[in-house]
Amino acid sequence: MLRKAKRRFGITAPRLAVRPHVAWYLRWGMMIPFLLAVLALVWFAYNSGLEFAGFERGATRQELDSLRAMVAQLSIENADLNRKVAQFEQQLQMDKGQSAETARQMKSLSDENMKLQEDLNFFRDLTAANGKEGELAIHRLTLERDRMPGEYRVRMLLVQSGVRVKEFAGSYQLIATVLQGGKKTTRIFPSVNSGNEPFQLNFKYYVRLEKSFSLPQDVQLLNVEVRLYEHGVTEPRVRQSVNLG
Repeated sequence: MLRKAKRRFGITAPRLAVRPHVAWYLRWGMMIPFLLAVLALVWFAYNSGLEFAGFERGATRQELDSLRAMVAQLSIENADLNRKVAQFEQQLQMDKGQSAETARQMKSLSDENMKLQEDLNFFRDLTAANGKEGELAIHRLTLERDRMPGEYRVRMLLVQSGVRVKEFAGSYQLIATVLQGGKKTTRIFPSVNSGNEPFQLNFKYYVRLEKSFSLPQDVQLLNVEVRLYEHGVTEPRVRQSVNLG
């Protein structure tokens, strides 16, 4: 105990330093100016380094503003061009629609013209049919291929001459002459073996007829003969042939 007391309060005791008490806000108040000075020095060194490297902040900002103005102008021009392109496309669609409508009108006029020409020829045939009273004749007989392979179509105009004619009642048949296996043979429509009745007819002055028939694709059609029959008569009253056009 005595040794400890001597060591603490004797000559060998540690020195005692007395310092004045300084409040913390005073300490920070004295340090802040130094910190601000250091920050200003760092900022100055940073700007000096940029200018030394050729990077001027004011020029860069001005160039950036110029680029922004250029982008805004280009955006306006792009919107204007898009609007013009939309207008051109709309005009093009309208022109296409008008062209299609014009083409449809021209086709309609052409079809109407063909129909008028057909009617004119029809009435010419009626005028030309000035034979005996009640004479039966076949006009404008045609034979042509239909849409599908092996299909054919016959068109004709049947006319009775005279003014005071009675109504014709009868039927007709199509007799096709074909070439099959190098031999000529005939096909009757409607087929007699199938039990079908002949194509019926009932008219007074004139009638237009269209009839389609089909043949096997390995059969070559040469011509067709049209036979007109009156009811109760076995012999044809009129017969006329036509070749494949």
